[in-house]
Amino acid sequence: MRGEAGRVRITDSKDVAGGRGAVQVCAAGARAGAMSNKYIARSGAVAERELGGEMIIMSAADSTLFSLSETATLIWQAADGRTPLSEIVERRVCEEFDVAFEDAYRDAEAFVEELSSHGILRVSDQPAAEAGPAPGETP
Repeated sequence: MRGEAGRVRITDSKDVAGGRGAVQVCAAGARAGAMSNKYIARSGAVAERELGGEMIIMSAADSTLFSLSETATLIWQAADGRTPLSEIVERRVCEEFDVAFEDAYRDAEAFVEELSSHGILRVSDQPAAEAGPAPGETP
């Protein structure tokens, strides 16, 4: 590891974004409409690689590394800026894992907040016109 300015931190997100395995399955559409719409998009200022079945993401801004769980990877891959987070949770996370919508959504929000605080995900209350990096970011 280097000095504080160039320090690399590793965050394991396995307990984030629905990794607890609740026993209740999401009800189709019933609760998704009640959530405020958050649209998430991947930043262009990251490096991402899948290594041995594990998704690794690095922020170009602060060199923070994230090792994503299978659930967090589903959210990351679906972050197109046009699909509401509630829909991603309902259609991707709840269909793949046996988890209650409320638990999965709460964990997904924590995951999104963590990655957005490092500039890895962009969050908006409006859908993006098209997928891609924000102005000033390189694709």
